[in-house]
Amino acid sequence: MSDQINIYDAKTQLSKLVDRAESGEEIIIARGGRPAAKLVPFRAHSVKRKPGRMRGHIRLGRGFDAPLPPGMFEGD
Repeated sequence: MSDQINIYDAKTQLSKLVDRAESGEEIIIARGGRPAAKLVPFRAHSVKRKPGRMRGHIRLGRGFDAPLPPGMFEGD
């Protein structure tokens, strides 16, 4: 469910709106009666990283860690 609120009211009730968003509600913030932004709950990515997952899929060239040519970062 989403609720629409004008920007002036959103400024005066921001703390309450954040509480509502944390509980899962989506709030549309409107300017001049037209939707301008959406306040939604923050969801952290819960994907666990697994070291070595791309083993065998990524290959580095032989000169990967070779020195760069002179003047590479001097705007030449």
